[in-house]
Amino acid sequence: MKNEESCNKMKVVILAAGKGTRMLPLTETIPKVLVKVKGKPFLYYVLKNLQQAGYTEFCLVVGYKKEKIKSFLEEYGFKAKLVEQKEQLGTGHALLQVKSFCGKENFISIGGDNLCSVKDFKAIAKEDDYIYVAGIHSESPEKYGVLIKDENNNLIEIKEKPKKFVGNLINTALYKFTPKIFEALEQVKESERREYELPDALTLLAKQGKVKVIKIKDYWLDLGCKEDIPKVEAFLKRLGL
Repeated sequence: MKNEESCNKMKVVILAAGKGTRMLPLTETIPKVLVKVKGKPFLYYVLKNLQQAGYTEFCLVVGYKKEKIKSFLEEYGFKAKLVEQKEQLGTGHALLQVKSFCGKENFISIGGDNLCSVKDFKAIAKEDDYIYVAGIHSESPEKYGVLIKDENNNLIEIKEKPKKFVGNLINTALYKFTPKIFEALEQVKESERREYELPDALTLLAKQGKVKVIKIKDYWLDLGCKEDIPKVEAFLKRLGL
């Protein structure tokens, strides 16, 4: 019951500004989060599971083909605030755009191309003063950010797409944030990709002992590239979604 109350109170930020070049040519006319899976835009399943988890207030960070997301919300009857990321300067920069929306409250964030179960969306709504990042074990950790943690589940750092094996617990882009994240993001320097990276801010806060790792208990689906579509469709079919 306590977690459901937390879900009702916490705002949710969904990062949905990217084009998704690995989804071309499907993303020539729509943003990545609207690529259809089982006949519906992927974002539909993300919002539905969040609603079922008890969340009621949503903000979408939009950019590429933002008008298509506005149309999607109207068509499917979802209500959400839209905040534009005018330049694609990374996930950290995207999150900074919602500073005024989130205010001084804790909030949840998820990448719009990632789907977790209702159970896992509920579990991330921790009411304490820690930041939480949700991880899952992967057979291909080199494709993701790997979470390095200690025995007490404190995050030590995030190794992005490591060439050597450092672990197989990967970042699922599901977070519970405190307002401290904005202070850290304002300190982050531009990366080699000329972007402001969210994992850099998390590593900064991890050094201050403010970030915990929570493991996904149920499922996590990543719509990373075209090849993922049939796998995601088959999984959703098994779930009856």
